[in-house]
Amino acid sequence: MDRTRTVGLGLTALALAGYAIGVAAPYPGRSVTLAGVMVGVTLYAIGREERASG
Repeated sequence: MDRTRTVGLGLTALALAGYAIGVAAPYPGRSVTLAGVMVGVTLYAIGREERASG
């Protein structure tokens, strides 16, 4: 699996876990998890696009 896709999946999973924890027990800075999801999905999409074109 491409490194960009792997990092994207990992970041998305970590951010979703942080978001779920934030829903259960609110903590300062939990809104950063939404940015993490967006960046993770973008990295995954970029990795997929690079692989398809190569």
